Amino acid sequence: MLSGLLWIPIVGATLLGFWPGSLTFQQTRRLGLVFATGLTVWTVFLFGQFDLTQGGLQMREFMPWIPMLGMNYELGVDGLSLPLLAVNSGLTWIAIYGTGEKLIRPRLFYSLLLLVNGAVAGAFLAQNALLFFLFYEIELVPFYLLISIWGGPRRGYAAIKFLLYTAVSGILMLAGFLGLFWLADLPSFDYQTLQSQVLPLGSQMVLLLTLLVAFGIKIPLVPFHTWLPDAYTEASAPVAMILGGVLAKLGTYGLVRFCLGFFPDAWSALAPNLSIWAVVCVLGGAFAAIAQKDIKRMVAYSSVGHMGYVLLGCAAATPLSIVGAIAQMVSHGFVLALLFHLVGVIEEKVGTRELDVLNGLLNPIRGLPMISGLLILGGMASAGIPGLVAFVAEFLVFQGSYSIFPLQTILCVVGTGLTAVYFVILLNRTCFGKLDNKTAYYPQVMGWEQTPAILLTLVIFILGVQPNWLVKWSEPFSYQLSTHTPQLVSHWIPPVMGKKLENTPIMIAEDPLL
Repeated sequence: MLSGLLWIPIVGATLLGFWPGSLTFQQTRRLGLVFATGLTVWTVFLFGQFDLTQGGLQMREFMPWIPMLGMNYELGVDGLSLPLLAVNSGLTWIAIYGTGEKLIRPRLFYSLLLLVNGAVAGAFLAQNALLFFLFYEIELVPFYLLISIWGGPRRGYAAIKFLLYTAVSGILMLAGFLGLFWLADLPSFDYQTLQSQVLPLGSQMVLLLTLLVAFGIKIPLVPFHTWLPDAYTEASAPVAMILGGVLAKLGTYGLVRFCLGFFPDAWSALAPNLSIWAVVCVLGGAFAAIAQKDIKRMVAYSSVGHMGYVLLGCAAATPLSIVGAIAQMVSHGFVLALLFHLVGVIEEKVGTRELDVLNGLLNPIRGLPMISGLLILGGMASAGIPGLVAFVAEFLVFQGSYSIFPLQTILCVVGTGLTAVYFVILLNRTCFGKLDNKTAYYPQVMGWEQTPAILLTLVIFILGVQPNWLVKWSEPFSYQLSTHTPQLVSHWIPPVMGKKLENTPIMIAEDPLL
């Protein structure tokens, strides 16, 4: 059942790439959508088979592969990987659907997108560290080609920078896995075997720091984020959607699965420093976004800040904060994809992304009213307005983290206010005001160009008003993970009604919002 999520896109990529004869753009796109639709339906079926009462692995698959290296073909799904698989399948479908007829070499483009989808799904499902590393590295070359062939004017520079940074990330991650394997003298790289290791705290610290840097580059977190604005800005809109909405989640997934899961003692010792790192990411990303004049670059920097919330939730390691961190991964994926798609449509119709040039796009007659309205909603979602999915995720992170890191949590809440600041700047300059007569009457936005944004908006709204549909999948996993992590105690507990808050573990009810 799980192997289908790997092999459907890989078979689709092969057929598209080596299909005999020539195909028109529409034929190529339809064939790509057939495989993307199959992936989406398969993922929905997977949700129906998932047992919400279990916090461990489900639907496991195992086949010996290279026993002498400790590498097996082992797959499994749990409350961490299942929501991310949905993001991967959904955004791949939207990326394929949202490409226009001006796309050059569509067969190669769609083949690379499907190959990336299969590699990411394999990484989320792998239960062997070397197998995870294999899938982690497979997507590197496709993304390099997607940026360097279909990117903007500085695509070569951005693609090389992305390649170098992510290659270093993979090397550090492999070094961490090999170090754990050798130091603990383990028989295989299976996750259950690696989690059973018993190492001195000093050795755990070295390995944990190695993996933190590796996944910090991939997410990316400050100061390893410098490849992000170039890659996100130069990539085409569909590729930027996958880069920010899916690829970054490999880093946050690794943060939870390996850093927190494999080294709970060392993680607890570093947790106060990690919470400070989260504050630096949140505030640094927000201030960098405020300073931008390119709206796509502004959205790219916003991603740095929103990944800081995931780090904060993981640092606190309470059941509620871990649920919030996973929800933030999903929320960030859909919201960022919506914003990148809308920015791509604006650039296509208006011909620029500069804040000093854009104006009056909300004009109902000569502007882009539908796209502008959806952009306003996307900005509200990113700022965490109640009723939308980002509010749910951020609220859970803050609620779960406050009892452990009150000051850091408050500073991250300030970051949500700064998010509202730079999106107000963006919306005020692009959507409102008077259109310049010289640039009025933009090309009409076609229905297929609006459809991806409408679908993403519906997902953002539905999960915002019905949050249990988002968080219930990861509750058992989060509670199980937190019980294996030494409980942190806050050094600053504010008085409430004459009493002090108790730092006892929080049992999650059926709905964490209750």
